[in-house]
Amino acid sequence: MSEGQEFERGGERMKFTHLGRGEEAKMLEEVNILRIAEGEASARKDVVVKEFPLTIVLNDQEIVTLLCSPADLKYLAVGFLHSEGLIREKKDIKRIDLDEQRGVAQVWTRGGKEAVSQVLPLRIKAAGGGRTAFLQSSEAPARIESELKISPQEVFNLASEFQHRSEIYRATGGTHAAALCNHQDILAFAEDIGRHNAVDKVFGQCLLEGLLTQDRVFITSGRISSEILLKVAKRRVPILISISAPTDMAVRLASEVNLTLIGFARGRRMNVYAGEKRVTLFQPSGG
Repeated sequence: MSEGQEFERGGERMKFTHLGRGEEAKMLEEVNILRIAEGEASARKDVVVKEFPLTIVLNDQEIVTLLCSPADLKYLAVGFLHSEGLIREKKDIKRIDLDEQRGVAQVWTRGGKEAVSQVLPLRIKAAGGGRTAFLQSSEAPARIESELKISPQEVFNLASEFQHRSEIYRATGGTHAAALCNHQDILAFAEDIGRHNAVDKVFGQCLLEGLLTQDRVFITSGRISSEILLKVAKRRVPILISISAPTDMAVRLASEVNLTLIGFARGRRMNVYAGEKRVTLFQPSGG
């Protein structure tokens, strides 16, 4: 698949417009199918999303094998290690070696093997599975102090652009997406077969490219569990938006850490589950 190439989904002709880097094109595979509709069968071609095992090695020690989409793998490796507390800052990273053929990302840190002295044994994690059983610290982040405001119209505009950018999902129906935004624009975006992976890819990009996460807005297509909320809260992001639903624990944690949690942001509707003081009802916040 290449930028500008058309495909069919649900009887609608669509075209890729954001595949300039070539990374997203790695996520797709064309397959032969038998389509049955309205009592008739026909041979067709369809596009499915690829599933790829990535083994992350930190200072010669295997940490985990993630089932993921084969794009933005450096971002995923760094984002995962950052989420698990094994990397705190960009300066901690000495070198990253990515072998896409073998599916191995080797990350070398300045702390050496001491950085992984308490790592649990290697686990294989399904793309959609949570990771609390692996490493994630149960330590709650500090309360988020931010004067950031957002209007419903700004939420709707960002959600619309977010869904427009989710081209792999529109082509296959098989991915989640995540994005870091300001009030008007998407600053970092990723898709993956796993919602945790998509979030980690975005935060990995932020760490490697020096994108600030404070006073920003984060959007995800997936369910907001406590794990997803903690990932976002640890980066001091004050506003979290989902196209989907939150869990009860995510709602409670959002209130505890002073994070604005918005769910079901679709069309012209949304639900504010926590931190409603940051949502301005009568005028756009601008900026």
